[in-house]
Amino acid sequence: MRVIIQRVKSSQVTIDGKVVGKIGRGLNLLVGISPTDTEMELDWMVRKCLELRLFPNPDNAEEKWNNSIQEISGEILVVSQFTLYGDCRKGRRPSFSKSATPDIAEKLYDRFVEKLRHSNLKIETGEFGAMMQVSIENDGPVTLLLEREA
Repeated sequence: MRVIIQRVKSSQVTIDGKVVGKIGRGLNLLVGISPTDTEMELDWMVRKCLELRLFPNPDNAEEKWNNSIQEISGEILVVSQFTLYGDCRKGRRPSFSKSATPDIAEKLYDRFVEKLRHSNLKIETGEFGAMMQVSIENDGPVTLLLEREA
């Protein structure tokens, strides 16, 4: 499983000009699922996304990486992103053979979102498999790759 985690001031997803997911301060998560991912990878990734200290302490500007998304009561936008498993080493067209098939990926993606919702934070999503436009106002910018392979 791969997640691009971005600290954002705001983020939104539109499909055919209609906003389907929108957040303020928090995290934008681009999520790629591999065919070998299990509940173990989902649990690890959810815990990392919720507990990573990516936000400054509002009472002390010197503490730039002190608070998690939970500690600031931030918001999360989750977007499925099979292209995170694109392999560009050969030829001129990416291969997506290491991405899970849509039937497997959608179930695991939905389960990932469900597990994040247990945090009681505001969790918004895009639409699995749709052509989406994602607007991200990156904060910092802070962008990290999280990876957990079975």
